Amino acid sequence: MRLLLDYRPALRERTGVGEYVHQLARALVQLSEDGAAEGGLTVELFTSSWKDRPDPAAVAELGPVRVVDRRVPVRTLNWAWHRLRWPPAELLAGGRYDVVHSPHPLLLPSRRAARVITIHDLDFLLHPERTREEIRRDYPAFVRRAAHTAELVIVPSAHVGRVAAGLLELDASVVCVCPQGGPGWEPDPAQARGNPGGRYILFLGTLEPRKNVQGLLDAYAALVTRWPQAPPLVLAGHGTPEAERWLEATLRPPLAGHVECRGYVPSHERRALYEGARLLVLPSFDEGFGLPVIEAMSAGIPVVASDRGALPEVCGGAALLVDPDDRGSICAGIERVLREAGLAGRLAERGLARARDFSWRRTAELTFEAYRRALVRRARGAA
Repeated sequence: MRLLLDYRPALRERTGVGEYVHQLARALVQLSEDGAAEGGLTVELFTSSWKDRPDPAAVAELGPVRVVDRRVPVRTLNWAWHRLRWPPAELLAGGRYDVVHSPHPLLLPSRRAARVITIHDLDFLLHPERTREEIRRDYPAFVRRAAHTAELVIVPSAHVGRVAAGLLELDASVVCVCPQGGPGWEPDPAQARGNPGGRYILFLGTLEPRKNVQGLLDAYAALVTRWPQAPPLVLAGHGTPEAERWLEATLRPPLAGHVECRGYVPSHERRALYEGARLLVLPSFDEGFGLPVIEAMSAGIPVVASDRGALPEVCGGAALLVDPDDRGSICAGIERVLREAGLAGRLAERGLARARDFSWRRTAELTFEAYRRALVRRARGAA
């Protein structure tokens, strides 16, 4: 099987989709190197940008893989692909492929290959007010067309699978659940007891409305007003235009002096970030998976998470769940983990066990099986 994987989301800051495609590529290459891909697998990566080139260190980390890099502006190519369905992968990448995979819900055109897309979440359909103008304008039509054109749709959780099947009117046979992986860290014994030496409360994720940053700040403001000695809050993640008002709020009482904004944190610095935390809080309105949850659990860090979206499914009883619409619930959850004797340790222990259920190797195995299913569907459609 010859695969072309769209690697463009990993070209710059590796936020959620970028980290997914990078780790998936690495695990697929390893699967190929181990001979574990039945029938063989050749992985090629496609990138395109006018000014951004693949990071040589990141590519070297993937193992033996061919990178097809084209100096074509991202917006130009996206416009051509999603409105004209041209140029096909074979023409642009200069080869013939069995499978082409878009790690986002916008189709990569192909003449003969089986087409696979990944839908990480569909919050932009359910709550367009939380998204950028471009996504509100273009994505609803694009994602419906792509989902019905692709031979297979990969989702990271059963929750997203159910939402996709319902909203996009997809047959269940087209949807394949391939959970994402974890880093497989082994924390020291102190961290396995709940990391009592942690210095701060951590939020990690893109600073966007879907992540409920305003709700978190409101909850934390209530906490420090009542308990000024509470650990500081660290906001780590790429900022969006909407984040400006939240960042400004952290400079005014009661948040001033209690909140640190770290910005984007590269992947090689994330473990140290987790290991310095007393807990991770992720009060999102919707998550298709919630990779920071698994990363925190792998580091032995207790997790306070929203009871919405895929987070209850991914946490599997190993996190303290809160209502994202209720700042009192978020505040109480954080305070319980900080103050209640033994709770942090119990959550850390459960989290470590839960994190072991997720690996990028398993993601690659399930994804390879999805590719095989896509090939069968493509052959049936061409018959």
